[in-house]
Amino acid sequence: MNVILLEPVEKLGEAGDLVSVKPGFARNFLVPRGLALPATQANQRELEARLAQRAKQLAERKADAERLKEMLAEAQLEIPVRAGEDRIYGSVTARDIAEALEKRFEVTIDRRKLDLHEPIKTLGEYTVVYKPHPEVPIDLKVAVVAENA
Repeated sequence: MNVILLEPVEKLGEAGDLVSVKPGFARNFLVPRGLALPATQANQRELEARLAQRAKQLAERKADAERLKEMLAEAQLEIPVRAGEDRIYGSVTARDIAEALEKRFEVTIDRRKLDLHEPIKTLGEYTVVYKPHPEVPIDLKVAVVAENA
């Protein structure tokens, strides 16, 4: 039985591929889970329309990410924290960095896309990578400074 894959399926193919599978696999697994559709003329036209729409959305997201990169390219972000001798009380997390960016530049940042392996616990300057799109990483310069300095 020929089916059109709607989602990538391991060891079978990518979204949009026309593959031949056993009828039971298609009927009992792929179609009920929304991973594939039977390969008919109407389904092929519908899939082409979906893929065109998805490509358009991905292009828009990439363009938005590039505009954001231009805006944040030379930005220096300062985060004031309470600190003692070269150590801070608490830590600076991705949430803190996202909130500071939102306050300063009035843009919405998804904190889960900030590449911060562990919270920042000392004063200093750091480079944090923000990935709004897989092809457009943004290097953010973050300075953690003491409040009373």
